Amino acid sequence: MKKRVLKKQNNTKDCFICGLNNEAGLQAEFYELEDGTVAALAVARFVHQSYPQRVHGGVSTALLDETIGRAINVTEPDTWGVTAEITTRYEKPVPYDAPLLVTGKIIKNNRLFYVGEGSIILPDGEVAVTAKAKYIKMPLSKIADFDADGDAWRQYPTADDPAEIDIPEPGQHE
Repeated sequence: MKKRVLKKQNNTKDCFICGLNNEAGLQAEFYELEDGTVAALAVARFVHQSYPQRVHGGVSTALLDETIGRAINVTEPDTWGVTAEITTRYEKPVPYDAPLLVTGKIIKNNRLFYVGEGSIILPDGEVAVTAKAKYIKMPLSKIADFDADGDAWRQYPTADDPAEIDIPEPGQHE
């Protein structure tokens, strides 16, 4: 189902997942959708492999961790979280050099922590990896030493930014 993009989220320059200048990273771009989901678009490459033609499971988990963790920003733009736990389920191999859609949404939220879930969806619409994660809410000053209002954390709009993203319905490819 096509969902309208409401906002593109910020990126950094050096992060492994969202760092646009990190040559070894995924350079994922994140979008807030009309239903509260965060969608990430990324392409894993040869340097992210485990077995031949397969993305390393840890890379898949990192991509889900970042996407689910960012989902809190849809309703709480200034909230930052630290991963307390993540459970990942690998259902299909994730190929590299293929466009990946990663989703994340919040399923529980209170004053101290939040819980979310997400999926890595292959180009054919099949779900390859799912995860559920819990994050502790913390002020940025206790997590990192950078200015969230500075050049290190900002939107980088491109001509290719989508106006809507097609999220397959659950069970569509079962």
